[in-house]
Order: sequence, then structure tokens, then C-alpha cells
Amino acid sequence: MSRVRPKKYLGQHFLTDLSIAQRIADTVDACPDIPILEVGPGMGVMTQFLARKGRRLRMVELDSEAADYLRREFPQATDDLIEDDFLALPLDRTFDGAPFVLTGNYPYNISSQIFFRMLEYRHLIPCCTGMIQKEVADRIAAPSGNKVYGILSVLIQAWYDVELLFNVEPGVFNPPPKVRSAVIRLTRNRREQLNCDERLFRRVVKTTFNQRRKTLRNNIRPLLNELGIDGQEWLSDPFFNQRPEQLSVADFEELTRQLQERLPRTS
Repeated sequence: MSRVRPKKYLGQHFLTDLSIAQRIADTVDACPDIPILEVGPGMGVMTQFLARKGRRLRMVELDSEAADYLRREFPQATDDLIEDDFLALPLDRTFDGAPFVLTGNYPYNISSQIFFRMLEYRHLIPCCTGMIQKEVADRIAAPSGNKVYGILSVLIQAWYDVELLFNVEPGVFNPPPKVRSAVIRLTRNRREQLNCDERLFRRVVKTTFNQRRKTLRNNIRPLLNELGIDGQEWLSDPFFNQRPEQLSVADFEELTRQLQERLPRTS
């Protein structure tokens, strides 16, 4: 049986170690009894273990060669194979609006985009597991005050509890990536809404980390100007002497709430 050629432009690194594939597949057990959506199944090394969970399993595969391989190797799952771009999928239709677990050996070139997509549909994804670059996993899990704490850390930790489960070495992939990998699990926390406007919260987080070596005062001043806020007195508060990586999720909420209060009133 012919095998699928890994394609660099798709960020494909096929896992070849079955024991690790099973360990990753077993991470979905923390969120039982709901369907599973696997992103980038490739040649089905994880799929074979996920299929034994006794739950409905759907797969999203953009690579037509890999999709053909999966149809041959898993003919029983043909109806649940979606040959499409995960980033363009309407996830609220994947399981007819029902919640599901998101998992996979994620394509490394779009792993951050996958998590931003997850956040858009967090009401449907109580649990997300999978393998990504270790440096991305470290950023997601980093606490405030850590040098790699950043935009992804804040936005994900606002809605999910993060667990770094285990690391994976390059030698168990074809082709071996130039970086180490890690398996993570994100579990939806109990937060239903922020104590501020969510769109403004995201804007504040992204703006303040734009130049992370600068203080909050310098980073947020352009946003205040854009929003028509005269914040000279507000910015004199010692709070703004901090750098963005020093702020917790709650700090970013409070910063956004205070910014909201200063927005010009529209008649």
C-alpha cells in the first residue's frame, strides 16, 4: 500500500510511534461521552486509537492524498471524513451543534490559528488536546511573569485551564521536525463571560504585547489615541510602569474595564 508523502507547505510531520499515538489519543478520555473531531489525521496513526473509544469520530484533512489513503484504510469512516481546511469549517455544524473534543497532531504551521479558531467556538469545545511545537505549548501554559507569556497565553487562559502533559522528541516523526513537540490538554473553565467587553479585551491584549519590552504606558498610548481617550492622568498611575507579561488575565480584564469607562460617550 502506498504511503502519503509529507508535504512541507502543509506543515506535515507524520507520527510513526504507535505507543505515543495511543498516549495522545487517550488524552481525550478526560472529556468522555461526547464526539471527537481529529484535525490532520494524515495516515491515521492516531485515528485507529480514537476509533476504539466508542464515540462518534470525524476527521478533517486538507491533503487530498492523505484523504484518499484514509478512505482506503478506514472505509467504515468515509462518511465522517471531511476533506477541507479546518480553519474555514463552520464548527457549529460539525456535530449538528453538539459539543465535541478537538484533538490531533496539529499541522505546526497553523497551530496558533487552530487555537484562535477554538476560542471562537469555545461554547462547543469543552476540551482540546493534541500535539504542537513545544515552544507554542510553553507559551500557552506560561504564567504571568514568565518571559514567554504573551497573547496566546492570556487569550487561552481566560477561557481554558492548561495542562502540559508530556514532551515528544523529533525522532518519532517522518520527517523529523527541527523542534521538540509537546502534548497539551485545554479544559474549559467555568468563566461564562469577562468583566469587560471581549472584543476590546482582545484588542488591549494584542496592543500591549506589540512591543513587549516597553511599559504598558508606552504600549497602550496609541490605542488611547485611536479611541479618542485623553488618558494622560490615568497613565500616570504606577500600574502602567509594568510590562505586559507581568499582568494576569484578571489584570487585563480590569485594565480593559477601566479603558471602557473612559471611552467617549456617543449620543
